Amino acid sequence: MMAGEKILRASLSTASSTAVLALAIVGMQAASMASAEAAVVNRIDVRGNSRVEDATIRSFSQVQTGTNLSEADQDAVLQRLFSTGLFSDVRVSQSGGTLIIDVDENAIVNQVLFQGNSKLKDEQLNQAVRTSPSGAYSRAQVDADVAAIREAYTNIGRSDAVVNAQVQQIGQGRVNVIYNIQEGDRTKIAQISFVGNNAFGDSRLKQVMALRESGLLSFIQRNDIYSEERLRMDEEALRKFYYNRGFADFRIISSTAQLDPNENTYFVTITVDEGERYTFGNIVVDSTIPGVDTESLYSELETQTGEVYSAEDVEESLVNLTDRLAGSGFAFAQVTPRGNRDFASRTIGVDYVIDQGPRAYVERLEIRGNTKTRDYVIRREFDVSEGDAFNQVLVQRAKQRLENLGYFETVNVSTAPGNEPDRVIVIVDVVEKATGELSLGGGYTTGGDSEGPVAEIGVTERNFLGRGQFIKVSAGFGTDSRNYSLSFTEPYFLGQRLAVGFDLYRSETTAGDYDTLRTGGDVRVAAPITENITAQVAYNYKEEEFGDNVGLDLFNPVTGERFRDAAGNAIRSTCGDPNPALYRQTFNGSVLDANGAAATAPNFTNSPIINQAICDSPYSTSSISYALVYNTLDNAEQPRDGLFLQAGQEYAGLGGDAEFVKTTGKASAFTLLNEEYDVIGSVSGTAGHVAALGDDLRVFDNFFKGKDLVRGFESKGIGPRQNGVSIGGTQYAGAQAEATFPLPAVSRDLGFRGAVFADAGTLWGSDFGGAPNVVGTDAALRASIGVGLIWDSPFGPLRVNYAEPLAKESYDETEAFSFGFSSRF
Repeated sequence: MMAGEKILRASLSTASSTAVLALAIVGMQAASMASAEAAVVNRIDVRGNSRVEDATIRSFSQVQTGTNLSEADQDAVLQRLFSTGLFSDVRVSQSGGTLIIDVDENAIVNQVLFQGNSKLKDEQLNQAVRTSPSGAYSRAQVDADVAAIREAYTNIGRSDAVVNAQVQQIGQGRVNVIYNIQEGDRTKIAQISFVGNNAFGDSRLKQVMALRESGLLSFIQRNDIYSEERLRMDEEALRKFYYNRGFADFRIISSTAQLDPNENTYFVTITVDEGERYTFGNIVVDSTIPGVDTESLYSELETQTGEVYSAEDVEESLVNLTDRLAGSGFAFAQVTPRGNRDFASRTIGVDYVIDQGPRAYVERLEIRGNTKTRDYVIRREFDVSEGDAFNQVLVQRAKQRLENLGYFETVNVSTAPGNEPDRVIVIVDVVEKATGELSLGGGYTTGGDSEGPVAEIGVTERNFLGRGQFIKVSAGFGTDSRNYSLSFTEPYFLGQRLAVGFDLYRSETTAGDYDTLRTGGDVRVAAPITENITAQVAYNYKEEEFGDNVGLDLFNPVTGERFRDAAGNAIRSTCGDPNPALYRQTFNGSVLDANGAAATAPNFTNSPIINQAICDSPYSTSSISYALVYNTLDNAEQPRDGLFLQAGQEYAGLGGDAEFVKTTGKASAFTLLNEEYDVIGSVSGTAGHVAALGDDLRVFDNFFKGKDLVRGFESKGIGPRQNGVSIGGTQYAGAQAEATFPLPAVSRDLGFRGAVFADAGTLWGSDFGGAPNVVGTDAALRASIGVGLIWDSPFGPLRVNYAEPLAKESYDETEAFSFGFSSRF
């Protein structure tokens, strides 16, 4: 053992001096680390601060005296102090038991100023930046604000805007932050083009997209502002378009947007692969759940063998089947569509397989992103609520309903696991958009009771106070007309899908054969029976006054002198005059006095029937109306497919002066005659009948028809007349056929469409058929053909028609050109 020890000592003694030194250094470092880890903080010394209190900094550090502090702990102190945004630099060190925190304070922002901006106001830019007065200045935050301002300008089509930040020292540790902006020119979309499309041309596909090529009206419509998000949304719109028209293999290979910096314009190119077009093959409903009657479920399907394949029809079938199964007690039934593609026959068969889904329940609905819209407005669109069986199909239908409201830019619905394995959290993320609207209208009307320039101003809010309510106040003014209206609708009355509302109105017209003043209103209720069928009920009340029955002095049309009686008193034409000849006997617009001489009376007409009705006014009408509506139109503003059917009655006699029942009906069908050229065809039919319930029908309770039934005639241009004055009819019927199409060689972005049409109809029947000089009580057919120009302008719809009557009566009043204009923005 002793010999071994000598050998070990010898080897150590012969080791190099370098190794010995290294071992000594390592030992000293280890001792130092052990000392640092074991160091106890007895005191915290804060240095460099002038505005922030020592106690505040100590609190931010979260270090307690009497605790050990490692190097990792010191790093954490640095992070916490930097995260406050109060300091531009922080240094942390430890000397014995003293922790030293040395800080350089950030300046305080005195003002945030914007210079050079006009397209975006200061208020808008303040919402984009996070640097704020009285806050701590941070260079990193200012840089982020510069990027945010650029993004704000990109969103309004000015992606070449230049933004620089300037910091102005004003003393005492305070600064002004100034954002200097050069807004630049609007970035436009010069061209949108497609590659690989054969079934549909570029012009048709552009209509599907929200992005538009820059044109004459782009500065108003603002739809030529490029953004990558909008392009992604348009890609999805194109997919839906193709999938719903049989192209189940459609895919977008690429979509690019190249900016020409010299012209400041984008060139958008979308490359697609359309694939083959399919029709529906064999359709089968199958179930693995005992008790499900599959044969009865076929009536719920929107897909039919032989029809063009449509993904939308498959989705609607899923919703219908899920609803039917849930209503039959199969709450957890899960419907899965399975496609059977036959490439040879180009058909896709669909098997709707019904399985028992997992027993999952909705733990809660979590609504996010809504700053204006109340939570319950979003929740009520869901057919499932907390505690109900979770059903993905019903959740997706709720998403579609929310999108249809028009309150949100985007709606995203996702799910997350709940607190239990069988619980699901449904998360709804929305991005709200403006729902208020100031509308200004102007134009020129021809024919009818009011002719000449017209203007309208209105304020509409579709999500009033975030409650989902609709309200509109409007006023209209014309050369010889005035009208005012107020409308309000609560779409979910008492938490049910009952749309309850009211309307108030007042209208004055001093044109046509006689003056008219109407004041009234209604209270209405609409209840959905199915997704497409709605029942409507309303109570209506109105008061009407016609002409002027206050009495008119009669004048000699030759001398201009008043007619006077033997006592020298002026002879007046009044409705209460004992001599009815003064106002009932008429000739060429003049009234006969007691001696048979002509005297002008501008508030009476050539029709004794109308004159008597004028003298009997004012009238009041108290009625209840009800209707049933069937609506499958794909678009309310410009339908390309679907049906609209409406039938209803109005019963008057609940008080008031009128006692009648009116029955009316209307049916319209739309279809796309040519997909490539976007030619839309439509046919419609309408009819009505009114009958007295008590005494004779009042003349003003009749129907008055003209160009609204057969174009080419004036507003009251057809039907029974007396001495050339319309007295209305008790029955009408009509039909219209029309085709509209984009104008060739005119950009569709301008919103112009042409139209060709053919109309036929008649207005007949009268309770005054035995009166002198009454004509037109028979059902003589009127017909016309014509062309029209439609402009979907940024201010509203405009239409000009030229119609040539093919069948008319000698006493009808025709009008070849008709012009109507109303505008909103």
